[in-house]
Amino acid sequence: MKILVAVKRVIDYNVQIRVKEDGTGVVTDNVKMSTNPPDDNAVEEAVKIKEAGKATEVVAVTIGEEKAQETVRKALAVGADRGIHVKADGTLEPLAVSKLLQKVVEKEKPDLVFMGKQAIDDDCNQTGQMLSALLNWPQATFASKIDVKDGKLEIVREIDEGLETIEVNIPAIVTCDLRLNEPRYASLPNIMKAKKKPVDQLNASDLGVDISPRVEQIKVEEPPKRKAGIKVANVAELVQKLKNEAKVI
Repeated sequence: MKILVAVKRVIDYNVQIRVKEDGTGVVTDNVKMSTNPPDDNAVEEAVKIKEAGKATEVVAVTIGEEKAQETVRKALAVGADRGIHVKADGTLEPLAVSKLLQKVVEKEKPDLVFMGKQAIDDDCNQTGQMLSALLNWPQATFASKIDVKDGKLEIVREIDEGLETIEVNIPAIVTCDLRLNEPRYASLPNIMKAKKKPVDQLNASDLGVDISPRVEQIKVEEPPKRKAGIKVANVAELVQKLKNEAKVI
């Protein structure tokens, strides 16, 4: 069984996001970048399935500019066997990413496609679902537990009401939740070994996919700053303010 894992390069989750002065986006120059956190969970789960003898190969794929290859190298350092980098400049919307991944899936013919449940930059939570529709494959989103059985997956999903257990046939698309596992750290020897692992280079323009944006971003601005809180002398004053000022009771 072959598992394809999609990884995305985003601004590191520890970085304080700053909006550009002209409101056209957020500042990315000289900002620390890293792999989208839920994608790390997807890589970890794929590697664990391979280590359990239930998969023979794990392939990491990323789509983006030249520097996006760093995310593939990180996946290789924690256990992926080889990588694919689809070169594409500019902002990519989920539909474009899904169509490019569809071309990669058709070329690689994996049995499973893993990815994070959503990216922390655009927070769209759409790529996995769109890819499932394009391929006409079953999908299991927000997976917090994955059990590989004969030709099927048993998935525990996190939903608003609690946990839901479903069974899907293979091939399938799985989007991974942060609670699925604890991603391992790449050791220095494995980081060095990852530099020798193969990474195939593809160009988005050669795959016959229109990646032009469908959505026009008009303006980006910071959320309004929260007003400072106040102290009240007693419960009666609290109730009065909640009733007359906040108007919540």
